[in-house]
Amino acid sequence: MPASTIVLSPQQQLETPEAGRVALKFFFNLMERWGCTAEQQRTLLGKVGNTTFYKYKHLPPNVRLPHDTLERISYLMGIHKALSIIFSNSRERAYTWVSSPNTAAPFNGQSALSYMLAGRVVDIADVRRYLDGVRG
Repeated sequence: MPASTIVLSPQQQLETPEAGRVALKFFFNLMERWGCTAEQQRTLLGKVGNTTFYKYKHLPPNVRLPHDTLERISYLMGIHKALSIIFSNSRERAYTWVSSPNTAAPFNGQSALSYMLAGRVVDIADVRRYLDGVRG
């Protein structure tokens, strides 16, 4: 008798504890490369409290992240991917771009990181859309 296989929808896959752990591992590795402070990281995660933040930092094996947090990390993954493509010849530039002043709209002289630190999901999404437009 064949073994039955449970097929999870993409939404169900995102809600698994393993998905949360993978997302957090990516997030904290990226934040280290971007040189973000704990406060900046908390803001990018959705202004999570200190207790939640430090729980996340320990990468618990069974963590179900809120949809908002997963959405934020997903946009950050897209930003990282776009920068890796745009600056494929300079990995360092891909990591420093977010902290560099930028005269392009919507940044108007501030860095992409400063723009994203307004704290709204849409601010992170704006940076992702901008980079997707730049890379074509």
